[in-house]
Amino acid sequence: MGLIIALLLVWLAFVIVGFAIKALLWLAIVGIVLFIATGIYGAIRSRTS
Repeated sequence: MGLIIALLLVWLAFVIVGFAIKALLWLAIVGIVLFIATGIYGAIRSRTS
C-alpha cells in the first residue's frame, strides 16, 4: 500500500509541475491519467485483500 501512496504523490507532483509550467502541459495530462489509474488500481487491490 505504501507503493501506491508513493506513486500517487509522484503523479500529483507531475500534475502540479505541468500546470505551473505551461510548456509542460503534456506532463500534467500524463500525471492526471496516471493518478487516476493508480487510484483505481489501489482501490481494486485493497478491496480484494
